[in-house]
Amino acid sequence: MSDSSRDTAEGAGWGATELGTYKRLMPHQVEKISWLDPRMLWAARNGVLASWFGDPTGRTRNRWVAQRAAAGAPADKVIRRDDPDRFSFLVIGDTGEGDDPQYAVVPGFLKTGRDTRFAILASDVIYPVGSADDYGSKFFRPYQEYQAPIYAIPGNHDWYEDLGAFMRVFCDDAPPLAPEPAPRPLSRAGLRSLLWHRPRKGDGQRLAQQRTLRSAAAQQAVQPGPYWAIDAGPVRIVGIDTGLLGTLDAEQGAWLREVSKDPRPKILVTGSPLYVDGEHHPCAIEGGGTVDEIVRDPAHRYVAAIGGDIHNYQRYPVQVDGRTIQYVVSGGGGAFMHATHTIPRVDIAGVTEKEFRCYPLRGDSLAFYSRLYGRRLRMRRLFTLSEAEASAVVAERLGIPLTRAQQRTDRITWRTRLVAALLGAGRRPDRTARLRLPVRKIYTSLFSPSSATYSPPFFKQFLRLDVTPETIRLRCYAATGSRAQELEPPVEDEVTIPLI
Repeated sequence: MSDSSRDTAEGAGWGATELGTYKRLMPHQVEKISWLDPRMLWAARNGVLASWFGDPTGRTRNRWVAQRAAAGAPADKVIRRDDPDRFSFLVIGDTGEGDDPQYAVVPGFLKTGRDTRFAILASDVIYPVGSADDYGSKFFRPYQEYQAPIYAIPGNHDWYEDLGAFMRVFCDDAPPLAPEPAPRPLSRAGLRSLLWHRPRKGDGQRLAQQRTLRSAAAQQAVQPGPYWAIDAGPVRIVGIDTGLLGTLDAEQGAWLREVSKDPRPKILVTGSPLYVDGEHHPCAIEGGGTVDEIVRDPAHRYVAAIGGDIHNYQRYPVQVDGRTIQYVVSGGGGAFMHATHTIPRVDIAGVTEKEFRCYPLRGDSLAFYSRLYGRRLRMRRLFTLSEAEASAVVAERLGIPLTRAQQRTDRITWRTRLVAALLGAGRRPDRTARLRLPVRKIYTSLFSPSSATYSPPFFKQFLRLDVTPETIRLRCYAATGSRAQELEPPVEDEVTIPLI
């Protein structure tokens, strides 16, 4: 097994000597998404409009589900497979930007997943707005060699065009929804409808041609809607759709409660993680209750909850009534990297730094962002930190030991401390707090996507889960973009989950 980032700096991808072969898989021309482009911001406006004028996602979702039911989809929305008691599957989240970081994941994904029975895409299949014409280069092409079905749950970006393309690709070429009656012009719904982004005329005309890239019988998968359950061997996998704003409508909530009564052990896959960045987000259900209340109910036998949306890996083993539920963030499948160095010292629901895991390591995240800001601000000499400098200052600010096994303690200078403070390492309050540069919400909305790097290390990841009647072995594999780690993807985290 190759070194991981927890072993050496080389295991993290720093100083890679040979670029991976992923570029051979890419189209000749790649559109690079920039959220600093006003046209891109305007196209992706529906999330903001939903928060201002009311979220129509629940009603639209229910119409899609009703259409699928009328077409013969199972009423319980359960996909019943013939998997044996011992099998494996993959989970990969937030994939579809169609650029170097997404394609850099593919060689390791294919190698690690060659004997898996299926894969699940957890959130944001297609950026920026889920258009049908983008599925060719951002879904069918990168995964054309994966010889098993791929199921998916949508993320907020897939909802920016009312989920039409997602339903066509994953739900048996579902036809467009019939138009609804126009709302009153001066109502909130009327203003929202007036400004709402809709698909381009003619979008998806190339979809039939693009489908040929994944046309083998073994690759086909049809799901009953944007949320579903899969009965696979000894487990039930439940996938929920959290829409534009990270909540569940009442109808989906009632279904979740019902489908969770099955006696098998369960894994939840959700577009909105329940524990993330040292915080608890239980996910509200319209009409009352939360998703996490359902997950925590011992009668429902959930052993893990895996969420996308945040573009990195995190794991929180939470003790609930004498058992452990693994709450996992797995959104590092291709989109720009969300920082981990801004995660404060973890102490939540009984999970401390000792039990918490993340990828990239906080020091690697700080070193990565210091290079981004050094390049963007043309101040490389000031901002750029080595991985050793970044790891040392993060450990100091959080009061934790160095995470990397073979890490030397680098001298911490005033410059190192200044850059760490400006980039929000550990989000510790200090005199630079008012001068702190955006690396969280503002950076996420604007600068991170436009600052994606196109040379290693990329710090991407995906999951492999090996299921037996007794256990689930969950491993987080890294993809850095280097050739060595394509040939032998490093394991960044591993946990065995008991089922009995």
